Amino acid sequence: MGIRYLEVPKWGLSMEEGTVVAWLIAPGAAFSEGDEICEIETSKITNVVEAPFDGVLRKVLAEPGETLPVGAPIAISASEDVCDAEIEAAGGAPSTPQVETPAAAEAAPPSAAPAPQTASKTPTSSTIPEPLKGVTSADVVATPSARALAQQHGIDLGKVPATGRGNRVSVSDILTAVETAGGQMTADIAEVAALRASPLARRVAGQKGIDLGQVTPSGAKGKILLADVEQAAQPAPAPAPQAAYRDIPMTGMRKTIAERLTASARDIPHFRLSSDIRLDALLALRKQLNESAPKKISVTDMLVKAASKALIAVPGCNVQVLDGAIRQFDQTDICLAVALDGGLLTPKVSGVDSLSLSAVAQETAALIEAARAGTLQPDQFTGGTFTISNLGMYGVDQFDAIINPPQGAILAVGAGRTEGHGYRHGDGPATVMTVTLSCDHRAIDGALGAQWLQAFRAAVETPMQILL
Repeated sequence: MGIRYLEVPKWGLSMEEGTVVAWLIAPGAAFSEGDEICEIETSKITNVVEAPFDGVLRKVLAEPGETLPVGAPIAISASEDVCDAEIEAAGGAPSTPQVETPAAAEAAPPSAAPAPQTASKTPTSSTIPEPLKGVTSADVVATPSARALAQQHGIDLGKVPATGRGNRVSVSDILTAVETAGGQMTADIAEVAALRASPLARRVAGQKGIDLGQVTPSGAKGKILLADVEQAAQPAPAPAPQAAYRDIPMTGMRKTIAERLTASARDIPHFRLSSDIRLDALLALRKQLNESAPKKISVTDMLVKAASKALIAVPGCNVQVLDGAIRQFDQTDICLAVALDGGLLTPKVSGVDSLSLSAVAQETAALIEAARAGTLQPDQFTGGTFTISNLGMYGVDQFDAIINPPQGAILAVGAGRTEGHGYRHGDGPATVMTVTLSCDHRAIDGALGAQWLQAFRAAVETPMQILL
């Protein structure tokens, strides 16, 4: 027996990738066709991979937590007479490609000396020659920027040759004088000195050691005022405490839910119809049935049968919307939205129209248990002609649901509540629930959706018909 690969299987048409959860056998173990090899999580379920042939597990290629596309190898199987070197060669990662060395680089002498670096023209610090140091007298004519620069570095402007109009000393004169005398000044100092600032702002900035280059001006034409310097002198406010949080990576199921429902909300023209329905007769019948029923019947079970009755009565709502076609079904396959820790599943009760209420209750309970255990098979949660989402048990009065494509509609069921006198001209209080039907307007128009709601209300308020 030569080398063979175990691969990520394809469960359902929509499956594109799977995540290895756990290996159920260890390398070196022999297995037979049909044996459980490992567990793989898809976007909807966690299922067991069964061996497609007899073999010996020689090497695991995908560790738990790795996500791979359908068909990707996850392990190598081979008989014991296949050497380890062959196994490694078959399952080893490809070697890292080497980057070719350009011919010009190969021709370059290995001992070529590096090109000489050009000395930076920008000084890294300021050095003021002693002959220029001192305090400027008030009668020296100079620009505000030159006076600020001189004050900052202790330069006597009277010792700086002036070239400006009226023997006015400029910043350029100071830079030239410093360089001529053998000193240096950094370019950023010159830029700071060139900033416009009021004399008082410059003096206070010098006293407080504030770099005018870091002060935000508020005066006309970008002039720095005293208030700007005082603002800059204020201590920076303490950063606001950051709220504690943690990032939770999306699971495969959560990603699939996000993609499908985003596409549904974006691409399907939803419209919604709501109705209040009286529950008293249905609750009374349920109580009577559960006194002798082997399997307790829930309100949801009865709503599933009522929805099926309405779909048979109004077949235009028992549809799927496909590319270029509306597919209408004779059988009612109704999905139930089931909340899980990691997301949402919609297991399907097939052929509700041909099942008794007791059979619906048994099938619903089994599907919900399998959904929560993660053992649903793909054909148990794909397809369907209609979906019911019931949040009444959480005390939600009314909500809108997003259609589960390719189905044409979904029913959102709210909690039962007590209404006072006068409900539909009744004589006393009534237990009432609000339901909202979301329809795909490409296949179901408003009048058709309203007809379905009428039929559904009639089945719920006269529940004996769901037993027939």
